[in-house]
Amino acid sequence: MSKIKATTNICMIIGDPVEHSLSPKMHNNAYKHLGVEDKFVFVGSNIKKENLKDAINAVRTLGIRGLTCTIPHKQEVIQYLDELDEIAKKIGAVNTVVNNNGILKGYNTDYFGIEIPLKKRTEIKDKKVALIGAGGAAQAIAYVVEKEEGVLKIFNRTYEKALKTAKKFNAEARRMEDCKEILDCDIIINSTNIGMGKFEDQNPIPLELIQKNHIVFDIIYKPKETALIKKAKQVGAEIIYGYETLLHQALVQFELYTNLKASEKSMLEVLI
Repeated sequence: MSKIKATTNICMIIGDPVEHSLSPKMHNNAYKHLGVEDKFVFVGSNIKKENLKDAINAVRTLGIRGLTCTIPHKQEVIQYLDELDEIAKKIGAVNTVVNNNGILKGYNTDYFGIEIPLKKRTEIKDKKVALIGAGGAAQAIAYVVEKEEGVLKIFNRTYEKALKTAKKFNAEARRMEDCKEILDCDIIINSTNIGMGKFEDQNPIPLELIQKNHIVFDIIYKPKETALIKKAKQVGAEIIYGYETLLHQALVQFELYTNLKASEKSMLEVLI
């Protein structure tokens, strides 16, 4: 490993949890591929909600170049930033923060990670989409479905949260008790953390709702095969792995941090 010099640009992912994240390995491998590993390094740090403000202050103080935000910081981080990209404003969630001489600007690259894999499989227009969850990641998904003129239903344990997101993106809100309506949908997307970490043995929806005609997209990438994905494969549904989301959002993010284009192959080496 190259020695970190004083001129090294530090990029970092923060979340809770963050230990599972492949972002550091993925970005660092891309730096190595381009021969800039002496100029950039990517690390991870577990940051609790109550410590988020201090973390953002540290980004300014230490001159950290790029900050990747994952669960649960994508919405809370906005209040501590100086500027927002127009798409991040619309989505209302930030997964990417760029530090330009102490000015912190927030972006959302998550929607690339949703839009590109979906459009490889199907036209979204007029498709009925069941979105599970209404948190930070869900905002980007809802944005994509609205932009592509799909028909969106948002299922969430807290109905009020689903309703707030639904109003913002011309969608319908549903309680989880109404989840049988998922049977009539074309696409199922899980945006929650149910299926990973301490929730790995849990499912975001009753698995019997998954049918052969569904496209099932779980944005969780570790484990690669969540219970939702396993069931979808079992019944013959089309599946989209979460690592595709991570890849496509990271390619855009990499360019924002470095002003360089990452090799897709170098990132896939880590993901697959």
